[in-house]
Amino acid sequence: MIDITIQNFETELLQASMSQPVLLDIWAPWCGPCKSLGPVLEKLETAYGGRFLLAKLNSDEQPEIASQLSQAFGVRSIPFCVMFVGGQPVDGFVGAIPEAQIREFLDKHVPSGEALEAEEELAEAEELLAEGDLDSALSKLALAVETDPANETARFDLVKALLELGRLAEAQAAFAPVAARAADTLTPHARFAALAQWIAAMETAARVEPAALQAAIAANKRDFEARYALAQSHLAAQRFTEAMDELLEIIMRDKAWNGEAARKLYVAVLELLSKPAPKPQAGAEPKSTLEIAGHAVVPTSDPLLDQYRRKLSMALF
Repeated sequence: MIDITIQNFETELLQASMSQPVLLDIWAPWCGPCKSLGPVLEKLETAYGGRFLLAKLNSDEQPEIASQLSQAFGVRSIPFCVMFVGGQPVDGFVGAIPEAQIREFLDKHVPSGEALEAEEELAEAEELLAEGDLDSALSKLALAVETDPANETARFDLVKALLELGRLAEAQAAFAPVAARAADTLTPHARFAALAQWIAAMETAARVEPAALQAAIAANKRDFEARYALAQSHLAAQRFTEAMDELLEIIMRDKAWNGEAARKLYVAVLELLSKPAPKPQAGAEPKSTLEIAGHAVVPTSDPLLDQYRRKLSMALF
């Protein structure tokens, strides 16, 4: 537990919430309900074993912060508790509510022990992936998914690593829960839609002969079926730019061919090549709606991806 002031608001609250949820208890010495709520919150901080941090703010001593938070949430009374995640106030509750209700509130924002364990495995796996050690990363990713099946980042990385190693059957099995959910989703997440395209490409590549496809294209440049299958073959072999070049040829000749299949696969390849946004780190400038918060950082771009995005835009428009 830490006391928040205007001097340490940035470091001990906003920046601290970049690495773990922080519950801010706004109280005052004269407030009777505040005195009964405080010990319950301290007890829960211990019971949750460090999965969230409790911070306290004396509204009489820090009226500027208390006023901004009260206005942001439309609250005029205390005790008032605000949950900070990723440098932002995301939720809150008012009054000395029962412990069971506080637990329900916390469980909406505080990761479970399994989720934290999975995140640790994922962090180690991502370091191995950055070093290009796919084989060593696989066991970490598989354990992360087993520990927390809802960790979509771990599942994405696991399926992607398996595909990069050419282990299609294992990738299909790991992707199966996502495919089942996608059946009930009108717009599946772009990253998982891209994985589905990669899996389909590998399935097609196992049935076709690239030399025969190239011969068919040489005989008829508008043989889009052959050109699309060749693009899939390139994708299966991780020849990503070659795949996009073939798809551009289709798009330039017939944008609407086969329900815009070429454009959709092209976009999927771009998605597979795009690096995910970096995770917020403790010490980084948090993004917040509060005036006293920091500014968002603009991510850098990839010249190759920018080039192929421009090519697609020119072909479409």
